[in-house]
Amino acid sequence: MSDRQVIHGMVYKIRTGISWRDLPERHGPWKTVYTRFRRYALDGVFTRALQQIQARADAAGDIDWLVQIDSTIVRAHQHAAATGRKGGSIGRTNRTITPSADPGED
Repeated sequence: MSDRQVIHGMVYKIRTGISWRDLPERHGPWKTVYTRFRRYALDGVFTRALQQIQARADAAGDIDWLVQIDSTIVRAHQHAAATGRKGGSIGRTNRTITPSADPGED
């Protein structure tokens, strides 16, 4: 099995989102592709490759480093809270926690 085959298998898996076991046979045994992917990830191979690609693109002026921040507010729907009706709790009791007496005071 060639390195190119394995890399193509990794790219195919990431691009399609399939599970490792569903990787087509043309990419070789899925366990081999998964093992190599995991090893590369742990060794930082993908991070270093991305950094090199970005450095080359930046040197060539191909990257616009403009940063945009989205200030959209996302709120949970009222039914997302697990409180039950009219503010009551479901299956929970409201307990007041009181400190225990100091055993040295007796």
